Amino acid sequence: MKLRLALAFLVAAAGAAQAAPQTASRATAPAPQAAPHNVLIFVTDGLRYDSVTPKAAPTLWRIRHEGVDFTNSHSIYPALTTVNASAIATGHYPGDTGNFGNRIWSGSDVIQFEDDDQLAKANSRFGGNYLNETSLIAAARAAGFATAVMGKVGPTAIQDVTARDGTGTIVIDDGYGVTVAPEVLDAIKAAGLPATAPKPNAPNSEQQQYMVQVATKVVLPKLAGSGKPFAMLFWSRDPDLSQHVEKDGSINGPGGLAGIKDADDTLAALLAWLKANKLDKTTDLFVTADHGFSTIDKHVGAAELPADFLANDLKAFAGARVVSNGGSDLIYLDDRKDAAAVVDALTKLDYVSGIFVDDELGDMPGALPMSAINWRGTALTPQPAVVVSFASHLVPGCKPVLLCAAEIADTSLASGQGMHGTFSRADTRNFMAAMGPDFKSRFADKAPVSNADVNPTLAKVLGLTIPPKGGLKGRPATEALRGGAGVKSAHARRASAPAANGRVTVLEYQKVGDTRYFDAAGFPGLAVGLAGH
Repeated sequence: MKLRLALAFLVAAAGAAQAAPQTASRATAPAPQAAPHNVLIFVTDGLRYDSVTPKAAPTLWRIRHEGVDFTNSHSIYPALTTVNASAIATGHYPGDTGNFGNRIWSGSDVIQFEDDDQLAKANSRFGGNYLNETSLIAAARAAGFATAVMGKVGPTAIQDVTARDGTGTIVIDDGYGVTVAPEVLDAIKAAGLPATAPKPNAPNSEQQQYMVQVATKVVLPKLAGSGKPFAMLFWSRDPDLSQHVEKDGSINGPGGLAGIKDADDTLAALLAWLKANKLDKTTDLFVTADHGFSTIDKHVGAAELPADFLANDLKAFAGARVVSNGGSDLIYLDDRKDAAAVVDALTKLDYVSGIFVDDELGDMPGALPMSAINWRGTALTPQPAVVVSFASHLVPGCKPVLLCAAEIADTSLASGQGMHGTFSRADTRNFMAAMGPDFKSRFADKAPVSNADVNPTLAKVLGLTIPPKGGLKGRPATEALRGGAGVKSAHARRASAPAANGRVTVLEYQKVGDTRYFDAAGFPGLAVGLAGH
């Protein structure tokens, strides 16, 4: 029985024993209850579903085939790291968390969430917890679990974003930008390890190996030695880092493959430690990727787009503030009366494919409302007026399709390197799998799941109740749990009114009950994975 239920049972039993007559003492005592299982969440940043093969990623392949294979997995749009970090942490969509991109406008400046100081700034400006929801790790910590998060700067700290003083959850990111308790630092030094992580590189094997050493020589032993069940998240920088900087013209080249190997080796080392310490049978593993990936192609016809191309094309609108985010950009307007003209201009740009506007601005030809993609909720951060997804296309002669997408990206990276963030299925199709005592074995889950489902699924496993503030949340994937029944899903499609030039934003998604899973969106013919592409 889960920890909280077990405690409630013991309290109730003690009260009943005091009130019962003497004869009750001869009743058979209840059977002892099993301790709750441990949970390890492993995030393989940027891992695509079809990248996992027996040769490229044998550990991940084994988990997918021996445990639960989420064959219909989804990233949260936009398919960016901190957007999905917030969803994994809280189980809520951007409309509730306010994490609309890796970079947002705070009302006075741009906040970059892949930075510990910037996360502190966001918390300071938005009520002490900019996400406005309780994360799984925070809830586990409050319920008495031993907790730890490790890995990439930004998404790591987001998992327990208010635990920054080193006294509760162990938080160790690869920039050491949060407070690490003195006893943890002492243990790192005692293990013969440097007090700071190596700088990231591609492939990121040196840094990954360092973080594994810290995990297996310090963090996991501390969690296991606490005498409590534990919940831990490890966020692997690779293959994302290696795919970003791959320069051979395709993210499927040697650099990208080396990044996948880094992630696979990292997970293998963590699992080996669990097995060596006889914790493998009592620990549930949930593996997910924050997003998919595409190759950058900034060409529109024969010309290559310059830096800051969207901001340049909207410079006629003095109050339009463009916050670049790779495959999608956020647009904030000083004067929202300009919204209709901005949207009309966007529909005429060859590199745009999909426009969503704040519901308060009303219906606009060529665009869908943000509520359609779960962007209107209880968020504390400023609501963008418009979010625009950029065009994507398939690389000729390349298979499988979702490893072969190219996209326009508003980034300093060059054509041939890697990026993500669009509403193409290549970017929203991530890798997800699970294995452990609470999950089914050799089960292919065909129902749609997303990163917003990680929190509610594992909360159920751990026996945690996490009261929500907003209503834009995922569901527990109970069909993947032992004894869980199948669920029914359905496909749906929504289209905007046509713009003056006929362009229409189309959204294709799936549903389980009221929970929505977004496959692809954009202008037909300009978004990979959208019907008719």
